[in-house]
Amino acid sequence: MSLLSKLFGSRPKTDPAAAKHPSEDYNGFSITPTPIKDGPRFRLSARIEKDGRSHTLIRADTIDDEATAIAASIAKAKRMIDEQGERVFG
Repeated sequence: MSLLSKLFGSRPKTDPAAAKHPSEDYNGFSITPTPIKDGPRFRLSARIEKDGRSHTLIRADTIDDEATAIAASIAKAKRMIDEQGERVFG
């Protein structure tokens, strides 16, 4: 049955990164850090949300440890919000 579930996608879709790292509110936006494991390093990534809209921020930068990658992902997302505001969704 497990094989059939995988083939037909009957398993619930969850975002393990979202469950692992809590969201942070910033200027009316919600930022959820979602660092991506890339070999022994972590790629900067975050989900920016507001009013049902969402944007996934992924950067080429990689960092050695997850905690630093989380902090850097949040910092990059805040900078993007400061620079683009609502245009981040366009």
